[in-house]
Amino acid sequence: MVIPILIVRDMVEAMRFYTAVLDFRIAFAWPDERAIYAGLMRGADEMHLALATKEGHYGHGSAIVLCDDVDSAFESFRARGLVVPTRAGSPVHDAPVDQSWGTREVYIDDPSGNTLVFQQR
Repeated sequence: MVIPILIVRDMVEAMRFYTAVLDFRIAFAWPDERAIYAGLMRGADEMHLALATKEGHYGHGSAIVLCDDVDSAFESFRARGLVVPTRAGSPVHDAPVDQSWGTREVYIDDPSGNTLVFQQR
């Protein structure tokens, strides 16, 4: 098992986004509610968040999250408050797309700029 660790600018904001919008649950937060490190679960998937120790040292991570139905997942995220990008040239999708390599996926940035790819194979 490989567990990605994403570096975030604001742990409270990140945990709220991952739980309220992307349907993860908090498995642990250390040392307490003022966490600097946290573990998240979504089904059997696990991901960790670490608070950046220096300004600008966050938002460069990415992870692929496999899902059975990327369209349903995306609609659920939108219903939970996901805001899709409006800036031209954004690598983040405004809807799932079929990729030439045979997957259907949607790219979503967290508030710190880390990118999650929800992928259906």
